[in-house]
Amino acid sequence: MRRRTTLGATALKDGRCRFRVWAPHRKQVSVHILSPGDRLEPLGSDPLGYHEALLDGVGPGTDYRFLLDGEVERPDPASRAQPQGVHGPSRVTGFEGLDADPGWFGLPLSRYVVYELHVGTFSPEGTFAGVVPSLDRLRDLGVTAVELMPVARFPGERNWGYDGAYPFAVQDSYGGGEGLASLVKACHGRGLAVILDVVYNHLGPEGNYLSDFGPYFTDRYHTPWGPAVNFDGPDSDGVRDYFLQNARYWVETFGIDALRLDAVHAIKDFSARPFLQELAETVDRAERELNRRIHLIAESSLNDTRILRPPEQGGFGLDAQWNDDFHHAVHALLTGEREGYYEDFGRIEHLAKALDQGYVYTGQHSGFRRRRHGNPSRDLPGDRFVVSIQNHDQVGNRMKGDRLSGLVGFSDLKLAAGLMLLSPNVPLLFMGEEYGETAPFPYFISHTDPDLVEAVRRGRKEEFEAFQWTGSPPDPFDEATFRSARPNPDLADGGRHRSLHALYRRLLELRRTLAPLEVPDAVRPEVRAWPGALLTLHRRRGEEAVLAVFHFGRSEARFHVELPEADWRLLLDSEGGAWMESGPGGEVRRIDDRGSFEVRVQPRSFMLMHRSRETSEPWKSISVSTGTSTSRPEKTPGSRP
Repeated sequence: MRRRTTLGATALKDGRCRFRVWAPHRKQVSVHILSPGDRLEPLGSDPLGYHEALLDGVGPGTDYRFLLDGEVERPDPASRAQPQGVHGPSRVTGFEGLDADPGWFGLPLSRYVVYELHVGTFSPEGTFAGVVPSLDRLRDLGVTAVELMPVARFPGERNWGYDGAYPFAVQDSYGGGEGLASLVKACHGRGLAVILDVVYNHLGPEGNYLSDFGPYFTDRYHTPWGPAVNFDGPDSDGVRDYFLQNARYWVETFGIDALRLDAVHAIKDFSARPFLQELAETVDRAERELNRRIHLIAESSLNDTRILRPPEQGGFGLDAQWNDDFHHAVHALLTGEREGYYEDFGRIEHLAKALDQGYVYTGQHSGFRRRRHGNPSRDLPGDRFVVSIQNHDQVGNRMKGDRLSGLVGFSDLKLAAGLMLLSPNVPLLFMGEEYGETAPFPYFISHTDPDLVEAVRRGRKEEFEAFQWTGSPPDPFDEATFRSARPNPDLADGGRHRSLHALYRRLLELRRTLAPLEVPDAVRPEVRAWPGALLTLHRRRGEEAVLAVFHFGRSEARFHVELPEADWRLLLDSEGGAWMESGPGGEVRRIDDRGSFEVRVQPRSFMLMHRSRETSEPWKSISVSTGTSTSRPEKTPGSRP
C-alpha cells in the first residue's frame, strides 16, 4: 500500500492547515475549530475512507475536534497534542521536527548498552528536561542507548505509559513534542542512541475513541487488554497505515534510533504479509532515506525466531528481541523462586543454554505453559537478543514492585551483573540498577474514571494469584505509589552502592576494550555447566581470549585449568577486596604463564581471566573441585547444554 498523506493536522507555513483522518464507515466528517474562533468545516472524502481538507487561517495553537456524521465530536486519532487530557480537544502544533545532526548516523546494535528509564519517575521534575542532567553520568558509566518507556498521551500525569490513547501525541506533563526532541538532541550530542517504547498491540481503555472512526479493533481475537487491533481483517489496510505512519513519525520527526515494540505476541495477524514484516520494510526504507541506523526491537513471549529472521527465510525481519529466558534463568537461580513462569527455570543448565543459544525453550515441553514452547535459536548472533537482570516488567509486575536489590544479597547482585555484562548479548539496565537502587517500581495510574480505577485494582490482585504471593499490591491510583518509584542516584556515592556502581563501570569498560567481549562473537562462546552450580564462559577473538567463571554454589570451589601455554591474568574477582563494600580498587595480577593454573572461586561470585595470546590448540583439561570431590563438565567440550 502506498504511503499516504500524513494523518492528523499539519500546519503549513502559509497560514493554512491540512486535516486528514481515516473514517471509512462515516459518510460525513467535519473539523470543528474550537479556539481561536468557532467554525465548522466539512472534509472531502475518497473511496478508501480518508477525509481531508486544507483550511485557511488555521495555525499552531488551534484547538479542534472532528464531528462524525453530525452526531458526535471526538479528538483526532492522530492528534499531536492533547493539552487538556485524553477527553479534551486536539491541538495543532507548529513543531516541524528535530534538526538532524549531520554527524549522527546511529549505532550498530552490537554497540548498544541500553539504559531503560521512566521519564515521570527518573528525575524530581518528571520531564524530558529532567533526564538531560543525568546523560553525562550514563555515558561515563558506559551506556550507549537510552530507552524511554512509552511517552504517548495517557490519562492524567501518572502512568507507566502502556495506557496511551493517542499514539502520535507526546505526553504534555513530560514536556510534549519539543521536550522529547530536545532530549533526543542532547543524547545524540553525547553519542547516545535513543530507543522509544511503542505500543501497537492495544490502546489504553480511557480516552480511546478509535472505534468511533473505523474498525481499528476486531472481536475475532482477544488480548489481555481486550479486543485485538485489526491487522488482518476487513478494512485493516487503513489500520496498518495508521501504525506505519506512527513508526515513521517517531524516527523522522524526532530522530528516534530504535523502536521497542511492546508485546508483539498480542499482535494477531495471519495475513500473507504480516504487519510486523511491513513495519520492518517501512523502517528499512526510512533508514535508507535518512542515512541513519534504525532498529526494531520486539518484546515477545513466543520464543519464535521468525520474528528475527528475514522474509526470505519465512521471518518478519526485525532486528532484535528481549530475551526473557535469560532473565528468568538468572532470577530463579539467585532467588530460588519457582512460582509462575519461574517454574520452568532454576537449573544451571538453563542459564548455560541462554548464554549459548539465546532461548532456553527451543521446542521442549514447558511445565508452566503445559505444552511445547519455542524453536531453535542457536544460529542467531548474540546481538539479536537483549538481555537484562531487571526491567520495568520484571520489577513492576511483582506484587510490591521490589527490585533485585531487595531480594538477594550484595554478592548476588554482583554475580548477576557479571552474567549480563559479560554475556554475548546486548545488555539492558533498568534505571538505578547500576548502583543497587532500593526504591520499588510498582504499577501506577491516574485514570479519571472511578470504575476503571477499581477495575485496575481488582486486576492487579488477580494477576498475582499464579505466584502465590502474600499480601496486597500497593494501590496503583495512590500518588504515594507513584512517588515511591522515584530513584535516588545519591546512593551511588557510598558503601556497597558505590562499589556496585564501580563494578558496572569496570565491566562496561572491559566490554568496550577487550576484543573477545565484543558482540556478536566471531567465534561462538564455549559455555559449560558444571555440577555444584558453576558455569564457565570462554570467549575468543583474534589472539585474545577471556574465561569467566560464575559460581552459584554456597561453598568455595577450586577451579583447575590446563590450557595451551599463555599469559593468563586475573582481571576481576567479584569477591576480591576491590569490589567489596569498602569500595573499588585493586590491580590486575598474573595467574600463571605456563597455561596451567588453579583459582579458588568464592560462593556466589564470578571471576574474569584474560590472555592476550591465542592459540588454535584445544583445551588440554579442565576440572572443578567443590569440597572433597572433583568433577568434569556435564557436557563434552563443544557440545551444548
